[in-house]
Amino acid sequence: MTARRPDEERVEDRVAPRRVVRRTTVHEGRIFDLVQDDVDLGDAGVVAREYLDHPGAVAVVVLDEHDRVLLLRQYRHPVRAEMWEIPAGLLDVVGEPAVEAAARELAEEADLTAGRWDVLVDFATTPGASNEALRVFLARDVREVPHADRHTRTGEESEIVTRWVPLDEAVERTLAGGLHNPSAVVGILAAAASRADGWASLRDVDVPWPYRRGELPD
Repeated sequence: MTARRPDEERVEDRVAPRRVVRRTTVHEGRIFDLVQDDVDLGDAGVVAREYLDHPGAVAVVVLDEHDRVLLLRQYRHPVRAEMWEIPAGLLDVVGEPAVEAAARELAEEADLTAGRWDVLVDFATTPGASNEALRVFLARDVREVPHADRHTRTGEESEIVTRWVPLDEAVERTLAGGLHNPSAVVGILAAAASRADGWASLRDVDVPWPYRRGELPD
């Protein structure tokens, strides 16, 4: 490995907000709003930027004892497709720890609980158009939720189909263009990379997450 010179900056994202001169809500939606910020870029002047103000989300790569990942097929209307995904959901409860939201979504969408949780990877879904931050957890030691305690799914979730797929096969399907959901693509590839390194990259569930809405300064 080539040593980094003292004057070289680490290749790593950093929170570096520019001053917002004015914020306007262009459209108030059911889940997210379309807003416009007038942003002071210093020498570059003030620019107007529209984006979706999103509550953020969590997703879960679930691995069983046979090294299989759980995938869910769900209809996604904006792209008119039935997509294979990993369990995921919005961070729509203010102040709720992300791992608790992930556990709730796992139970509601897949009728499962997990005995072990780790942070696998974080990403910004569309940073040029939305402030949505997404944290992907790795869940292992899974158990089924008793039938009497299972969540009643409605809407598109009522059509969910589940399948356990070997992680290596999921990687192959992702790289072949068979899977397109961003949390599934990122999560599957991250899980394969972390497994290859003996899971050394996994982080504690309460590791700081500065990109979550409410953590970023205005």
